[in-house]
Amino acid sequence: MTRKLKLYLDLIRWNRPAGWLLLLWPSLAALWVAAEGFPGWHLIAVFTLGTILMRSAGCCVNDVADRDFDKHVQRTANRPVTSGRIGTKEALLVGAVLALCAFGLVLTTNKAAIAWSFAALGVTLLYPYAKRYVSMPQAVLGVAFSFGIPMAFAAVQGHVPLLAWGLLLGNLFWVLAYDTEYAMVDRDDDLKIGMKTSAITLGRWDVAAIAGFYGAYLFIWAALLDAPTRSLWFALGLAGAAAQVVWHVVLIKDRSRAGCFKAFRLNHWLGFSVFAGVVLSYRLG
Repeated sequence: MTRKLKLYLDLIRWNRPAGWLLLLWPSLAALWVAAEGFPGWHLIAVFTLGTILMRSAGCCVNDVADRDFDKHVQRTANRPVTSGRIGTKEALLVGAVLALCAFGLVLTTNKAAIAWSFAALGVTLLYPYAKRYVSMPQAVLGVAFSFGIPMAFAAVQGHVPLLAWGLLLGNLFWVLAYDTEYAMVDRDDDLKIGMKTSAITLGRWDVAAIAGFYGAYLFIWAALLDAPTRSLWFALGLAGAAAQVVWHVVLIKDRSRAGCFKAFRLNHWLGFSVFAGVVLSYRLG
């Protein structure tokens, strides 16, 4: 039983919390914006636990979809499904149980959030297969990883305003930035097996494009949240995020696997900086 539990934890990347933190910070920031302040512990708990559960379920689906590709990639060859230690049906069952648990949490909110949760699930299931047909599959991932934003507005306000979709667009650029860094790690392997990624599509413009994606993310959030009229705390949060962008560009400029992977792993701190700026702007004014 202990061995099986360890395999399940490996399947859902339990030892790599950066994945669900990348989803969590924009979702929680959206909760604060939608509520114009503290959204209440119930919604914080729902979105935190729901984020962990859905990211874990997504890992199960992704590993099943990519099992024949992952065996040819150095970084992913030993994943539980790829290596045969967990069967595809078993992995999908684990994913389904996790998704149902997340849906149970959504049921404690309202009808609008429940309705939008089906769209979020659809995009989550679509992404693993987009890598076969879309030259920039990271854009599909960007929608999936940003869907907590409209969900947050739906849970707080009972509808999804235009502001939520604007913030989703901005966050999509952030996902494009960090997942292109991630794709740069596997670029040589992906070229051999015919996988489509933004790192391959962008070619020698990859570093410049990533810097542009980061800039678009910060600019859109600053503009939509009216940074000039907010407190100094929001400006400091954005400044902290911008400083990290500079550091990430330094890490990836030589396109080394280690540098690109480190930049990807550190991105949750960038998201936390923006989240902290949003929270403090409401808390301390």
